[in-house]
Amino acid sequence: MTYPPNCSGTSDNSSNKVAHQIFIKQAEMLCSGAELLPNGTEELARRLQKATESNQPLNIKLGLDPTRPDLHLGHAVVLKKLRLFQDLGHQAILIIGDATAMIGDPSGKSATRPALSEEAVNQNAETYLAQAGKIIDVEKASIVRNSQWLSEMNLASFLKLAAHATVAQIIARDDFAKRLSEKKPISLHELFYPLMQGYDSVMVNADLELGGTDQRFNNLMGRALQQAYDSKPDSQLVLLMPLLEGTDGKIKMSKSYPDHCINLTDLPNEMFGKIMSIPDPLITRYELLLGLLTQEQVSQQEQQLASGQINPRDLKLWLAKFLIRIYYGETEAETAEQYFINTFQKKDIPDTMDEIALSAAQAVDLVKVLVENGLAPSRNEARRLIQGGGVKVDSEKVAAIDRQLHASPADSTVIQVGKRKFLKIVWTQ
Repeated sequence: MTYPPNCSGTSDNSSNKVAHQIFIKQAEMLCSGAELLPNGTEELARRLQKATESNQPLNIKLGLDPTRPDLHLGHAVVLKKLRLFQDLGHQAILIIGDATAMIGDPSGKSATRPALSEEAVNQNAETYLAQAGKIIDVEKASIVRNSQWLSEMNLASFLKLAAHATVAQIIARDDFAKRLSEKKPISLHELFYPLMQGYDSVMVNADLELGGTDQRFNNLMGRALQQAYDSKPDSQLVLLMPLLEGTDGKIKMSKSYPDHCINLTDLPNEMFGKIMSIPDPLITRYELLLGLLTQEQVSQQEQQLASGQINPRDLKLWLAKFLIRIYYGETEAETAEQYFINTFQKKDIPDTMDEIALSAAQAVDLVKVLVENGLAPSRNEARRLIQGGGVKVDSEKVAAIDRQLHASPADSTVIQVGKRKFLKIVWTQ
């Protein structure tokens, strides 16, 4: 591993303090937007420093169950974190949960998941590395399947594993407790899932496990089992990322809800359209959780959105283009943007309409434009039209009566009032 500046293993107290501060900064960066258990960034900083000084990279574990063939942007959140650890010289361990997938993670589920065949699981697993490879360096990662040890366990070994958790502990977890209170059945094999996932941590000697907030119980079980099996003096830390909502803005992005997923395998035009369909309040959340902007940058952007300095549609155009550039390249991103503009923004818009020219240097009040160009008889009527959903800007309904118009990436903006009134703004430099 490469030493950070002023960190060469010296015993000088002042140098050690400087070095520790560097690792504190590293830990804060790695934990941005996430929750670290236990003891927060200070404990992670200690382990980062120890790993560097001993030249022993940390083992960073991420498990993915191939219950469906596609990974989605929700997976990209944790994969981005895994890549950050890789970039700092630590060992990424990607576990393809082919054994656990045959049970199905009960986290957040209101009913027993249907069992998958071994053939279906293997078919899904084959697609995962290519998809994960769009984010992490799979060549440098350790890729393992948990069937290597779970499928080989004999009865004595499995009973030993089961002895490390009580029924009370398992059924106390929120999803099981809720199902019990609603008198919904829980199959016995579901109770074994957290033990099986936790045992993965023992087998790969994990120093830290990544997961979503819905994985809290499962990930902490890995920590408990490491302590029980005495596999290492420092049992794994757990880094939990918030769950990314799907395109409906309500349900978490999940393979169980394919209609709301933005999959990493979506074709560029499809991915672009899905991103453009997310509710406006999700824009900055996507940017933060996907590691595109820092919390400080997101806070600044939210203020600009609230004040009308930024058009949310333009932000979504930027977000969609940025993500497609990552997964498919610059040419595909440009093509997908133009396809969206031509297919959706210009849909049902007449070829000819009144035009006005406005300077791109400053924003202009939508209500003022409506009144001055005869699209509304008065400011009060303009506001009423907006509140009633009768005004669109580039085919999107306007919700805010104080909406400000900004120069568009397409060099023009089309305002529609009702079904038949149109106005084109041509932005000039």
